[in-house]
Amino acid sequence: MIMDGRNAGAGERDEAASLKAGTGLLTRRSFLAGSAAGLGALGLAGCMSSDGMSHAEAAKLYGPVPDEKFPIPAIDVSKVDPKYFRRTVRYDTKEAPGTIIVDPGNYYVYRVEEDGNATRYGANVGRDGFRWSGDAYVGRKSEWATWTPPAAMIKRQPEAAKWARGMPGGLDNPLGARTLHLYQNGAYTLYTIYASLDAESIGNGITSGCVGLLTQDMMHLYDRTPVKTKVIVLPA
Repeated sequence: MIMDGRNAGAGERDEAASLKAGTGLLTRRSFLAGSAAGLGALGLAGCMSSDGMSHAEAAKLYGPVPDEKFPIPAIDVSKVDPKYFRRTVRYDTKEAPGTIIVDPGNYYVYRVEEDGNATRYGANVGRDGFRWSGDAYVGRKSEWATWTPPAAMIKRQPEAAKWARGMPGGLDNPLGARTLHLYQNGAYTLYTIYASLDAESIGNGITSGCVGLLTQDMMHLYDRTPVKTKVIVLPA
């Protein structure tokens, strides 16, 4: 994953970024998957999911967050496979409570809880050829971080040059509302766990190694994750 040392992260995940039609803003989806697709229309469905949560309940869980610096819209839960909705599950591990375990092969992120449980979140992960595994830790945390594309990305995607001095935080910023920056041995790995408003990205390999959670899930995890938290990324 090619990034600079300042605020690189989720935005450098893909080589096929494009300008958001009609606005001149670079969209999260275009950086992630090389698509011009936007965030999608908001919608609700009333049926019961296979995991026992109705779409109405999921819509509440992933509803709007109006009091943020940049008000966060609701997730269109009809575009998320119900198996990726946040839930508490049994999880057998010897890791201490609070540890974050990324399972890219199944598109899940777990936060280990007490009594053999874990909070499970659906995720997007690295695409083929960009996945990695190993132990890391949360070296720093960011809210509405500035994103700066590296020179290599600007060379591939000249439209990113307008943000060479940094894209301010906001809904169109690829880092999203919250970011956990992963470190190893005191050095930034250039990988992050970040917030995504793109419902359709969950359950897919679209990044250059970073891991994305739905924004409401990422805020939930972020608030419970202090700096120095251990992070384990399993082999895909």
